[in-house]
Amino acid sequence: MGVSGSAKSQLSVVLAQVNPTVGNLKANAQLIRDSVNSAAQEGPIDLILFGEMVLNGYPIEDLALREDFQTASMHSIRTLATDLAADGNGETHVIVGYLGVGKSGPTNSAAILHNGQVMGTYTKHFLPNYGVFDEARYFHQGNLPLIFDIKDHTIAVAICEDLWRIGGPVQWAREANADILAVLNASPYESQKENIRINLCRDQARESGATILYTNIVGGQDELLFDGGSMVVSAEGDVLLQGAQHIEELLHISLPCHGKPVELMPIVDPLETIYSALTLSLRDYVKKNGFSSVLFGASGGIDSALVGAIAVDALGKENVFACAMPSEYSSEHSVADAYALSERTGLSIHTVSIAPIVDAFHAQVGVTGLAEENLQARVRGTTLMALSNSHGHLVLATGNKSELAVGYSTIYGDAVGGFAPIKDIPKTMVWALARWRNATAAATGATPPIPHNSIEKEPSAELRPDQLDSDSLPDYGLLDAILEMYIDQDASIADLEAKGFDSALVHRIISLTDRAEYKRRQYPPGTKISTKSFGRDRRLPITNRWQG
Repeated sequence: MGVSGSAKSQLSVVLAQVNPTVGNLKANAQLIRDSVNSAAQEGPIDLILFGEMVLNGYPIEDLALREDFQTASMHSIRTLATDLAADGNGETHVIVGYLGVGKSGPTNSAAILHNGQVMGTYTKHFLPNYGVFDEARYFHQGNLPLIFDIKDHTIAVAICEDLWRIGGPVQWAREANADILAVLNASPYESQKENIRINLCRDQARESGATILYTNIVGGQDELLFDGGSMVVSAEGDVLLQGAQHIEELLHISLPCHGKPVELMPIVDPLETIYSALTLSLRDYVKKNGFSSVLFGASGGIDSALVGAIAVDALGKENVFACAMPSEYSSEHSVADAYALSERTGLSIHTVSIAPIVDAFHAQVGVTGLAEENLQARVRGTTLMALSNSHGHLVLATGNKSELAVGYSTIYGDAVGGFAPIKDIPKTMVWALARWRNATAAATGATPPIPHNSIEKEPSAELRPDQLDSDSLPDYGLLDAILEMYIDQDASIADLEAKGFDSALVHRIISLTDRAEYKRRQYPPGTKISTKSFGRDRRLPITNRWQG
C-alpha cells in the first residue's frame, strides 16, 4: 500500500469467538447476527471475523457431500448477507466461514459480507488429512488468494491449516504487502496446545509481515472440543490481544495498535484447563443432542465420582442422577462412598440391588468364572438403560483411558451409555483431576465434591471376593507410562524395552491393548484431550495380526 503502519487510519476490529452447532444453519446464522449486533453496540465496526465453518458448524463430515446441505449452505450465506444489512450492519465487513460449492464440488470457504452482498470468497488452500481431520475426503483445494482493502488497510484471508504450513496464504499475504492476515479457525483442544498456537501465530506474523487476526470457534462437537483462545499478533510477533479458553466472547481491538503488547495470560494449571474442557464438552453434548439430564452408575470408586462431579459442574445438580447397584460382592463402603458423593454435590441417587437379578439369570442360564463377573456388569448396564428409557436421561459411561486401552471394560455392561466424559483420561490423571477439583473447592470454602475415600482406596471392580485391580494389572503409574508411549507416541516393543520397561510386561500390555480394539469400537464417544485419543485419532484395524 505504501503507507507506513504508524500512518494508517484506525481500523475497528472484532474477533467473534462463538459456539456454533453442526447442521443448524438457521441458529448459526442468528448467532452470527446477534454477535454482530452486540459488537456494534460499542461503536462502529469496520471488520468482524468469525471462525472456520461457523455457519455450518465443524466438522460437518459427510454432510459436506449432501447436495441438499450444500444448497442450503449457499442459500444461507447469501441470506445472511442481506439480513446483516437489514439489521443495520451493512457497512461492517463480516468474514464468515461456510461450506461453499465450486465447479469441482464442496469447499471449505470464507465469505466477506458487506452492504448486503457476498463481496468476495476464499477457498481453503491446505486441507489437513491427519489426526482427527479428513478434509481431503470432503473438500476441494483452493489455489487463489483473497486480498481486499478496508480504508487504507490491505487484508488477506486464510483458514486454519493454511497458517500451519509454509507458503500458500502466508506467502500470498507477504507478496500482496498485506498489513493484516485474517485467519478463520476450528482448531480442536488438546492439553497445552494453546502455547503451540501462540508461537505459531508469532512465527507466521513475522513471516507474512502482517498482523494476524486469529479467531477460533468454541464448544463441543461429539468427541472434539474447540477451546477458543483467539488472539491478535502484530507483524513483529507481539501478542496484542488474547482471548480466554472455553467461553464465548467478542474481542475488540483498534489497528494499528500503538499500545504495549499485552501480558500473556498466566500459565494455568493444565488440570484446570482439562477439567474445564471436560465440563464444556459434556454440557454441549447433552444440550446439542436434546437431552436435559444425565444418569450414571455410582460405584463409590474414583472414576464414577469424578464423572459425577464433572456432570454437576456442567449441568447443575438438579439434572444429574446416579444409581448405586450393589451386588453380593460390593463392600459396604462402596455404597456409602456413592451416597457421600451425592451429599457433597447435591446430585440425586437411589439404589437398585442387582443380586436378585443376577441370581435369576444364574437360575436360568448358569455361568461361571469371567462370564459370571461380566454378568454383574451387564445387569448394571441393562438397569441404567432401562432407567434412561423410562426417564429420558442420557447415560454416562465412566471408564477411563487406561481401562479402555487394556480392555478392562465390559461390552454391554459398564461400557453402555451415550457419552463417556473421561474416555481420554488416564487413570493417574483421574486421581490428579479429583484432587485438583477438591483443592479448588476447599480454597474457596466450598465442600470438596469427591469423597476422600473414593480417592484414597485401592481401585476394584468388586466382581469377585476381595478383588483389586492390582491383581491383574501393574501399578497404574507404570501402566500409564507404557500406554502413553505405545498409544500417543506409536512406540514399538523395542522402543519400550529400550526405555527400561520389563520385556514380559511390555508384551503383555501391548497384547491386551491390541486385542481390545473391538471393544473400543463399541464404546461411546468421549471428550478428546490428548494428542491421540481412541476414536477419531487412533484408527487401527480390528482384525490385525501385527505384533511388532
